Parts: sequence; structure tokens; C-alpha cells
Amino acid sequence: MERKFVRLQTEIPGPKSREILERRNKFVPRGISNNCQSFVKKAEGALVEDVDGNHYIDFAGAIGTLNVGHSHPRVVKALQEQASQFIHTGFNVMMYESYINLAERLCALAPGQFDKQAAFFNSGAEAVENAVKIARKYTKRQGIVSFTRGFHGRTLMTMTMTSKVKPYKFDFGPFAPEVYKAPYPYVYHRPEGMTEQQYSGMIIEQFEQFLVAEVAPETIAAVVMEPVQGEGGFIVPDKAFVKRVREICSQYGILFIADEIQTGFARTGKYFAIEHFEVVPDLITISKSMGAGVPISGVIGRAEIMNTPGIGEIGGTYAGSPLGCQAALTVLDIIEDEQLNDRAQVIGERVIEKMQLLADRFEGIGDVRGLGAMCAMEIVKDRKSKIPDKEAVGKMVKEAAKRGLMLLSAGIYSNVIRLLMPITITDEQLEEGLQILEEAVEAVYQNNQALSVGGE
Repeated sequence: MERKFVRLQTEIPGPKSREILERRNKFVPRGISNNCQSFVKKAEGALVEDVDGNHYIDFAGAIGTLNVGHSHPRVVKALQEQASQFIHTGFNVMMYESYINLAERLCALAPGQFDKQAAFFNSGAEAVENAVKIARKYTKRQGIVSFTRGFHGRTLMTMTMTSKVKPYKFDFGPFAPEVYKAPYPYVYHRPEGMTEQQYSGMIIEQFEQFLVAEVAPETIAAVVMEPVQGEGGFIVPDKAFVKRVREICSQYGILFIADEIQTGFARTGKYFAIEHFEVVPDLITISKSMGAGVPISGVIGRAEIMNTPGIGEIGGTYAGSPLGCQAALTVLDIIEDEQLNDRAQVIGERVIEKMQLLADRFEGIGDVRGLGAMCAMEIVKDRKSKIPDKEAVGKMVKEAAKRGLMLLSAGIYSNVIRLLMPITITDEQLEEGLQILEEAVEAVYQNNQALSVGGE
């Protein structure tokens, strides 16, 4: 297929990237992983150019950070204007109005017909940490419940709340106390012969038993749930489960916290993914695409809860920086003006259609799923056993990179291909990227002589 957007001048990584890579390996620890071995020179929209002149289509979006695309002109302009006025004063030293403007807008957008407040921080993990602090302060309880396969960050508390042991937790203990893992639905791996409705009922029952066998609900400060599990493999729960968890939280005075770090800001076709489930959380954590690549995060929630900590008990030196606030305000303008919630739905429909066509051809594609433009396909050894095929996914990511497409894996077994392309991607760019994805899948299965569904 002739490429319009992808232009490969050298092998990947090219000579300049390899030279820098040698320096990276000498001076930067190996613990910081790098999905792509090339070094960026310029990025705009859904396109990236590396230092060797190779041009890529980005289906990774800096792990979901770039819903409005790389270097959106309006974001760049807002940052330039802010930097020309002042870069930082520290909100706890001298305040700036952009912080207030952002809090006001997000409180208006967040679900719930009640007074809200918002506080801003630096990273997603820091937002979750502060949500936990606020919940404990408000409820006077210690227990925190997260879910199997969930991901919430790499700090001590959020690492404890996260499920995947390697690479996130191995040898990094001891972990924070009073953190418990509850079951989370995974429809694709339900017992054979069980309907989705029956399975949902079983998981709900397991959650209710969990509150008897593992931890008393009266001791729990908060339940923290990703409306769609991100790192866990883009797993979408059913509405009945989410609603029941919310009901139980309300029954026992437990705060319901929606972790929208990866799902927020139009990724699923709504500002917040929790809106799909007709559930109103007490607190919402946000980050990633909130700042279009500028570090900023936040917690939005009921005013009486958010206002519980005393003066100086939450905050940070760079928390809610002026650059981050201006970027976030501009992101909200772009989402509204460019109708990105609607666009996410269109992208998602096309991506799911393409993935399903691939699944019709290849036995190794066990499941295709998604919500809005948060789409994934799970790769298995075969559909009967559903054994995860991490090796095949690794090869697909490499084959895609060789052809100029940036991809990410996910799942606790790293056997899921997840797509997080900018929602501003054009139709032509999307189609070219999907064609490369198809070629990468074909290359892996043809090389492995994998069984095609059509050849059974």
C-alpha cells in the first residue's frame, strides 16, 4: 500500500537514534522502559517525525495523554502566552486566576447535581494519592478497595493499589497497609456456558462476599474504580456491576472514586467515562489528556468532601502549575469546539469494525472490545483455551514500528493491543494506521503459520 503519511528514510531505529540510544543506555537506568527505540524530532496531530527523518502515525498517544493531538496550535499558543507572562509562582505562594477558571469549568462538567470543588496536582498517581488522603480524612476510616487488574500509579500507595506485579511491584515492597483488591468483571474470560448476565450476577455476588470475607464495609474509606480498566487491558465492565458497587458504597458510607486518568477528556465519547454507567461518583481523579502533554492532574468532588482537609494539608510545589492550567483550559475548549466526544464515537466504531474483520480472519484474535475511541483486541494462543499470547503481541508491536505505526500493549499478561490515537486524527491518517496494523498482524501470523479461521 502506498503511504501518504508514513515515510521511512532509514531502518528503525536509524543511525542518529542509535547513536543517542548508546548515550541513553549509559546515562539513563534501564528501569525506565522505552516502547520505541527512536528519538522524536517533531510531532503534530497524530504524526511524529524522528531525528532520522522517519515519519510515523501515532496510535499510542503518549499512553493516552494526547487526545487533542501533538502540539495542537491552540495549546501551543496558550502556553507561549502564559510563559511570556509568568511561568510559576506556586499556587500556595501567590495564586493565579487560571487555577480558579479550570476548577470552575471542571466542576460544571463533572457529573452530579451538587456543589463541587477541584484541586490540582502533577501526575495521575499524585491525584489518586490525594483522593485517598481526602477520603480517609472525610470518613475517618483507613481501608481502600481497588480492583483486580487495576492500575493506579507507581507511588507507594498507588503501586499497592495496582494489580500487575511485574514490572510495577516486584521487589518494591513492603506495600501500604489497608489496601484490598476486589473482583472486577472480565466478560471474555467468564466460565464456559455462562451468559453475560449470569456472569455479572456472579461477580456482584463475589463483591458482596468480599465485604464479608476480606474487609468489613464499615472500615472502608473509599472504593477506587477505573470505569474502563486501562493498563489492565481496556476491560469494560457491565453497567449492572458498576451500579451495584455504587449502591453498596452509598449504603455503607463508602466514597466511590472514579479513576479517570486514562478514560477522561473525550476518550470514550464523553468527558468522563463514568457517565456511560449512569453512576455519580463522590470523587473523580483526572490527568493524562487533561493537559495535552503538560503535566497536570486533579481531583474533583463533592464540596463537603473536598473541603475536609485543613489549610496546607494538600498541595505541592508545582501542583496545578500555570502552564498546566492554561493547557487544560485550552483542551476543554478544543473538545467542545471540535466536537471530540462525537468524534471519539466515530473513531471507535471504525476501529472496532477493522479489528473485527481481523478477528474473522485470525484465530489468535480472541476478543475485540472498547468504549468510544478506547479500543483493544486480546491476542491468545487459541480461542478455546484463551491462553494469553504475549509473544505474538510483542512481535505485532515491532512489526508495526518497522512500518511506521506506534502501538502499545496492555493487560496483566501483556497480550492486549490497545489503541490510543489522538481523537483529532484525520480519517485518512486513521485508515493508513489501521492498514499498517493489519499488515503487522498478518506478518506475525504468516510468519508463525498461525491458523486462519477461514482455513479451518
